[in-house]
Amino acid sequence: MRTEGRYGRVKIKRHGNISPAAPLVLACLVLLVMLVQGCATLRPRAPLPAALENDVQVAGFPEDVRAWADQPSEGFTRSALESIQEERNAYGEDSLTKPLAFLALSGGGDNGAFGAGVLCGWTKHGDRPRFKLVTGISTGALIAPFAFLGSEYDDNLKVYTMVTQGEIFRRKSLLTALWRESLADTRPLADLIARYIDEPMLQAIAREHKKGRRLFVGTTQLDAQRLVIWNMGAIAASGHPEALTLFRKILLASASIPGLFPPQYFQVEADGRKYEEMHVDGGTMAQVILYESVLKPFTKMEEITEVKLMGRPKVLYIIRNGSIKPHWDKVRPRLVPIASRAISTLIKTQGLGDLYRLMAFARRDQMDFNLAALPPDFPPAPGDFNQEYMNRLFDLGFETARNGYPWKKYPPSFEPESIFRAE
Repeated sequence: MRTEGRYGRVKIKRHGNISPAAPLVLACLVLLVMLVQGCATLRPRAPLPAALENDVQVAGFPEDVRAWADQPSEGFTRSALESIQEERNAYGEDSLTKPLAFLALSGGGDNGAFGAGVLCGWTKHGDRPRFKLVTGISTGALIAPFAFLGSEYDDNLKVYTMVTQGEIFRRKSLLTALWRESLADTRPLADLIARYIDEPMLQAIAREHKKGRRLFVGTTQLDAQRLVIWNMGAIAASGHPEALTLFRKILLASASIPGLFPPQYFQVEADGRKYEEMHVDGGTMAQVILYESVLKPFTKMEEITEVKLMGRPKVLYIIRNGSIKPHWDKVRPRLVPIASRAISTLIKTQGLGDLYRLMAFARRDQMDFNLAALPPDFPPAPGDFNQEYMNRLFDLGFETARNGYPWKKYPPSFEPESIFRAE
């Protein structure tokens, strides 16, 4: 018998139904796997102990640069109080009577092109507000710094129309990936972030932070299974020599899809010792952030200050970088397609739950709820970070917002008349 393989034609003699070469081939494969396992070493690190979770700090940075999302933070409460006086100093006493505008940007990978288009089109329409608070998760975290700084940074958002898959990640060989942290290498994305997030931009964010505006990004601390919220403006304004490095790393971590992209490691201190935290995509915990415990002071300022803010209108804008309706697709009966479809379904339903959560809190706090999302009939992406698809998404968001975005007042399938009839 002759077979054609990667290394040319091979002649194999058969004895019965089994080739005498088969045991040798099998033995070689087993040996190869053992060698790979033996050569693969775990990344040495000292994870933060659970007992010290509430004592953790980023060495050299102020206390208010990060906090657990699921519990109140003295540093973030103090930052909220300081923001009122900073806003008064920057814009005058009358600014405290103007509407408080909050923007929450969701995850969604290449669907971030939609959110980028909405923001640019919103600028053209002429009524895009100066946001008091901007939050971002995953691809929303990458958009957030530009949305925070305002329309003069809209050209940077157009990167979603130009970027290719190769500028986001490089796939590893399957054999390599099996014994490493991820299926892909995100050094291209790290380089892209460094190209757009530079020292002048960091200083611009610091200046806006000192005017009482706040920028927050979420990452998932995987050991703890908890969402961490980073005060990006406080990092920018810290004056720390590693502020830019930390800022970029947080953005990369927030967009690091577990398994596909490698986690990011952060050096922290607790109880006088150094540890290393593993952080991944913030979307692992939430598709959009705003009402986590640590951010409550920013959305309910009248309860933490004597300043009379009760009559100040509050407006919440949510840009969901993705569809909020189910999308039918034929799933191949194979491991990867089934797992991929299940994960994307989980993310979609998690995102829908987040929208209901935000709506409930917005109603409680008398905040005007506004939602933008992909229309249900928009065709799905033909592949990851397909440039043609991202251009169509950007154009859709841009044109819709330029003509005055029709913000949805409720999540999908919500029926306020029947559910709240008793009010």
